[in-house]
Amino acid sequence: MAIEEIWTEKYRPKKFSEIVGQEEVVKRLEAFVKNNTLPHCLFAGPAGVGKTTAALVIAHELFGENWHQNFLELNASDERGIDTIRTKVKDFARTVPLGYGFKIIYLDEADALTRDAQQALRRMMEKFAGITRFILACNYVSKIILPIQSRTAIFKFKPIDEKAMRKFLEKIAKNEKLKVDEKSYSIIYHISEGDMRRAINILQTAAQVKTTITPDVIYSVSSNPNPEEVKKMLELALNKKFEDARKVLISLIRDEGLSGEDIMKEIHNQIINLKIDEEKKARILAMAGDYEFRISEGCNPRIQLESFLAQLIIL
Repeated sequence: MAIEEIWTEKYRPKKFSEIVGQEEVVKRLEAFVKNNTLPHCLFAGPAGVGKTTAALVIAHELFGENWHQNFLELNASDERGIDTIRTKVKDFARTVPLGYGFKIIYLDEADALTRDAQQALRRMMEKFAGITRFILACNYVSKIILPIQSRTAIFKFKPIDEKAMRKFLEKIAKNEKLKVDEKSYSIIYHISEGDMRRAINILQTAAQVKTTITPDVIYSVSSNPNPEEVKKMLELALNKKFEDARKVLISLIRDEGLSGEDIMKEIHNQIINLKIDEEKKARILAMAGDYEFRISEGCNPRIQLESFLAQLIIL
């Protein structure tokens, strides 16, 4: 039996022109590569928006088929200590590049590196700048020490917008012979929150269930509550119908197997859209924050969510 390829790798862009949703970043990187003036780079942005893809495209464009020989990829969250920087990174950084003026070290999740490791990395960036370029990827620039920030060109990657994500998913659906209705694309975008990797994974998982993708299929495979159900639960509680609201909650937890954190996250989204006065909305949001914190600290999710619904009725 043939093993199906993961779609995030199967459809990963190989050229700058194929990268979606990062036009300004791509324009600057393409100019650096074209002029052969690539500096040390710092890619900052949320997960699944193209940071690793951009680094791999740079390697392909610069080194061609032999890109593996001149490209080292490490995940700093797995190997975050100073020893990794002094051994793996240093050993690769000081070797002579093959057939090119410099090679590239890509450190994913660089904001997980300890401060000592970052200081050691800073020194290597200076020492081996002639033969090695560093590309660091992180979620938060603030967690990267200032000496490294000052030695890099910073590129801010933004979440993928709905139009760009939809176009890319439609291309995948066409290639995989899937029928995806209009609403399903919007729901995938809502769930993924601009994370293209997560969106593609949701679509692939849904495709294993049915070749005709509907909102129900998306919700069943993504472990996300149906917004309409959560909205209905809140409205019942605000109308002082506690038993009915509680039945909806129990159905979400027991029948659909959703976690307290997932339900609380969707509650937050729905509070914003409630047609109630702003002061009451603000009080409910503050209350939701307290209950979310309790759930994250290990309190029983069902008891906390039932208590939240009871507080809505008292409010």
